[in-house]
Amino acid sequence: MGTLSTTAFLLTSAVKVLVVFGMVLTAVALMTLAERKVAAWIQDRSGPNRVGPWGLFQPIADGIKNFVKEENLPAAASRLLFHLAPMISLFPALVLFAVIPFAAPLPTPWGRVEMIVADLPVGFLYIIALASLGVYGLVLGGWASNSKYALLGGLRASAQMISYEVALGLSLVPILMLAGNVSLPEIVQLQREMKLWFIFPLMLGFLFFIASAFAETNRLPFDMPEAESELVAGYHAEYSSMKFAMFFLAEYSNMLTSSALMVTFFFGGWDIPFWQGDNIAAASAAGAVGAAPAWWKTTLTAGAFMTKTAILVFVFMWVRWTVPRFRYDQVMALGWKVLIPMLVTYIIVLGGVMLILEARGVEFGFTFGLALTILNLALLAGLLYWLDRRRLIVGSGWRPTRPQPLRTRG
Repeated sequence: MGTLSTTAFLLTSAVKVLVVFGMVLTAVALMTLAERKVAAWIQDRSGPNRVGPWGLFQPIADGIKNFVKEENLPAAASRLLFHLAPMISLFPALVLFAVIPFAAPLPTPWGRVEMIVADLPVGFLYIIALASLGVYGLVLGGWASNSKYALLGGLRASAQMISYEVALGLSLVPILMLAGNVSLPEIVQLQREMKLWFIFPLMLGFLFFIASAFAETNRLPFDMPEAESELVAGYHAEYSSMKFAMFFLAEYSNMLTSSALMVTFFFGGWDIPFWQGDNIAAASAAGAVGAAPAWWKTTLTAGAFMTKTAILVFVFMWVRWTVPRFRYDQVMALGWKVLIPMLVTYIIVLGGVMLILEARGVEFGFTFGLALTILNLALLAGLLYWLDRRRLIVGSGWRPTRPQPLRTRG
């Protein structure tokens, strides 16, 4: 099947932009309802059940409320930055989805349409560059409000997100080492060629990535910028109406994008496990031969991608309503003293083993991935044993036990 003409490419790109971002915004609205339902399920209560059947229209009611609610602008606030901060916070979370492949290619009478909004050859670098911009919205929102509580929340947000941005970038280095490519469709293709999703040969890197993603999205146990008990909601304390809602839309968009990235990097993207019919080679893969594309394969793979993403979104919500918040010093210590040194060590060990395998003639494939899986299992077992001895992360209520003196009868 040939490539698209210029006119067909422009038309299909416009349709993909409208459909994808419309679905993302719809999913974000439904995620607010899903979070409340998950919280109610965990806490053994009903949750939203008044607006519509089973409370399904609650996001619509929330949207109407935010639109008609009174706007609040502090008298001493910086007007331009106060209005600009929610937009800066929301923008990176939405545009990151543009480089994520979400389904197998779709055959059309005009040519093959890749199911990705923008198939950039440097999609990985695009993600690293834009993901770090979200902190500006939080910092500007806290500073422009001219409120001490909001300013402290903005400072916390900057300290936390900068520290975990380093860990997030380092956790993706093993993917570059294993894939040798910065194009996301190529990374998905390489996982099919290896016949192992990268979650197996890079499982320790995945754990580091998901910990950094929790901190990047300000989700519990890393919600320091929004600590209500200390900062009265933190950086958005002075916001109301749709500006307040945009900060939460940014948080849920970040959660959705982080889950989609984890699916792409570690869970095979839109690949359906134990089925070879979806092994359709990417258009950019030189000389690659795969199964023939079909509209029903595109539909099935899109469903697989959405299912995997929904499972990881549920994990975000599950942790949110299960794990208590860390102290601020624990959050900073985990980022700078634990994650970054461990990631550097992990990269060195992984790179050394990969060089040994290549020197012994083990080519990229299932055997190569299986050897790295065994290595990761051994490293994970050692890490869990070390952490369980309470030497790195100590709970707020734990104190070392002291031997009691023997009491003698006088």
